[in-house]
Amino acid sequence: MPELPEVETVKRGLAPAMKGARVTRLELRRRDLRFPFPDALADRVSGRTIIGLGRRAKYLLVDLDDGNTLISHLGMSGSFRIEEGATSAMPGEFHHARTKDEKHDHVVFHLDGSGGPCRVVYNDPRRFGFMDMVRRAELAAHPFFRDLGPEPTGNDLGADYLADRFRDKAQPLKSALLDQKNIAGLGNIYVCEALWRSHLSPIRAAGTLVTPGGKPKERLGLLVASIRDVIADAIAAGGSSLRDHIQTDGSLGYFQHSFSVYDREGQACGTPGCGGTVARIVQAGRSTFYCAACQK
Repeated sequence: MPELPEVETVKRGLAPAMKGARVTRLELRRRDLRFPFPDALADRVSGRTIIGLGRRAKYLLVDLDDGNTLISHLGMSGSFRIEEGATSAMPGEFHHARTKDEKHDHVVFHLDGSGGPCRVVYNDPRRFGFMDMVRRAELAAHPFFRDLGPEPTGNDLGADYLADRFRDKAQPLKSALLDQKNIAGLGNIYVCEALWRSHLSPIRAAGTLVTPGGKPKERLGLLVASIRDVIADAIAAGGSSLRDHIQTDGSLGYFQHSFSVYDREGQACGTPGCGGTVARIVQAGRSTFYCAACQK
């Protein structure tokens, strides 16, 4: 499943081709992906101009000039590629290679932009991705978004906010951070990395970072800073190169080569003077990588 930095990388890669372009035709090559397409989606998008691209959590948002927003989720194996004449490129390199097999091309945006005509193709072998349409003014109330917490890079995420969410919680810290109602778009890889950077154990109770009076302890502030930093670093690197994703221009995302604990079971911890070893445990069916020696 792509995480926030991968979706942000895809958004930035698509923007030069899509923003400001007119959709001369939206081609749907099947009736559904994970869910059926909205009624008359091709007719509603064809002829419209794309006025902007955005992202909320792990969702890509395509704003149209009639006030509607096309919502896209990549699922497990979805990817976009840009085709101009005989050339094609993808946004967001993922550690497992994305397919260009045309039999999995399910949606094609035929565009006319400042650089001339091009095609943006959505390819999804497993078809776990999906698309929906909603009025932009009603986006926050949509079932996909109404219960989401703040973005991990936004000003609304702070130690005081998390203290309010974590107070008296016996829930493991990692599980609390993966709860999208607490923080939107934060996924398994970046939670592991942020916990390592802040030297916090993924199995400690979330409430232990809050005082009896409900105030954030100093280490909760360090955790917030670590979350911001790891997401920023991953976006700057073009994502984690999860093996199912690729950038629109075909370039690689190299943050995977900077992992400190994720997928590094049995290797030495990188904390100076630690001497510990990265371990793997399973929490709620997901792999957690951490150093028990320095993460407390």
